[in-house]
Amino acid sequence: MTDRSDNQIDRLIHEPARLALMTQLSVVDEADFVFLQRQTGMTPGNMSAHIGKLVKAGYVEVAKTFADNRPRTIYSLTTPGRGAFESYLVRMRSLLDAAPG
Repeated sequence: MTDRSDNQIDRLIHEPARLALMTQLSVVDEADFVFLQRQTGMTPGNMSAHIGKLVKAGYVEVAKTFADNRPRTIYSLTTPGRGAFESYLVRMRSLLDAAPG
């Protein structure tokens, strides 16, 4: 996991591409590579790089399966990943609520 105090934004999640991935994964139990790629509009290489960082941080887990004799990669948020995302949302809401205007 990443180091951060409760007053700081989790920069791993805050990066736009990773935020998009975490957001998509937060509303489903699991999602395959093709689904995430279509939802985020990322190229395969870009998505793989960002997913890899989330996996390394312990936020996302990967399962490799086969469907119709074709490989299928499934992603899901881990319990720490879901907690980190929820904390991120709370922090962002707090910052937005405190903004003038």
